[in-house]
Amino acid sequence: MPGIKEVAARAGVSSATVSRALSGNGAVSEATRQRVLGAAEELGFVISYNASSLASGRTRNVGVVMPSVGRWYFAQVLEGAASALIEAGYDLTLYNTSDGPGHRESVLTEMLRRKRVDAVITVALRLTEEELAQLRAVDKPIVAIGGPLPGTTTIRVDDAGISSLATRHLISLGHTRIAHIGGGEELERDFQLGGTRRNGYESAMREAGLTPEASWISSAEFSVAGGFRAAKALLARPDVRPTAVFCAADEIAVGAILAARELGLRVPEDLSVIGIDGHDMGEVFGLTTIGQDPVGQGAAAVAAVLALMQNEPTDPLWESGFYPTEFVVRSSTAVPGSLRA
Repeated sequence: MPGIKEVAARAGVSSATVSRALSGNGAVSEATRQRVLGAAEELGFVISYNASSLASGRTRNVGVVMPSVGRWYFAQVLEGAASALIEAGYDLTLYNTSDGPGHRESVLTEMLRRKRVDAVITVALRLTEEELAQLRAVDKPIVAIGGPLPGTTTIRVDDAGISSLATRHLISLGHTRIAHIGGGEELERDFQLGGTRRNGYESAMREAGLTPEASWISSAEFSVAGGFRAAKALLARPDVRPTAVFCAADEIAVGAILAARELGLRVPEDLSVIGIDGHDMGEVFGLTTIGQDPVGQGAAAVAAVLALMQNEPTDPLWESGFYPTEFVVRSSTAVPGSLRA
């Protein structure tokens, strides 16, 4: 197998220049880098990052810490991050904090401190001051998704704002009997996502002078099945049945649509349904939603962490702003039946 010396000879440069060109560490002109890449490709040479890391102190590896990989949102974030890291020539090490008791503590106090990563991306993890101190003790760049984490570049959407927007959309159509199915305990564990989205719903209702029935507010497991069960209970009583429901996530919203159908209700003629996420199933079910592009969030976090590793400024939007969302109106929302001619 050819080595770095053969690549250097083929490209007409030194071995040190080959190392800099292939690793991305150090100044090399674009013309020289392209000549080295061409020589390496011709010879079938692949740089050994294990060897180069000994000299540079870099592992070409980024750690991603998240509470789950089984949910759609986390899987999509991971897909976006992994794709961006591959394009940048980096490996990814996944740390799942919810696989068992003590896993979160082990990741923060032991695994990351072994310094086998060049940077860390956390996803939807609210860290205590002690945990944040432990993470910073790794002495590597940190970027968060879903924050905010104090003093940390964070990629996040305006959960309260988009929840208010979803509710105002239903109000603008003429709905006054609007229910809300929020997320359960798992969404409260870190950044109180369920509570934040409920706050957005309640704020929009108050601004419109509307007071929801107590029975119109419920929570569900973050899944289609959870949404189905919650919506079926919500819609069971015709005397207090809402004409619209804002669901804290698209999977819950799809469950609500299925529950309405089982009860003989038409969507949107008898019940309008809106969600948040931009889930792939939304188009299939004609779901009106606010897409938050988790794949893009993962890629944005990688761009930010790569900038930090190069001591370059990150996008200023991540310091005080929010990741952009997309309002997608489909067939699941409409004027309530009582207002139709």
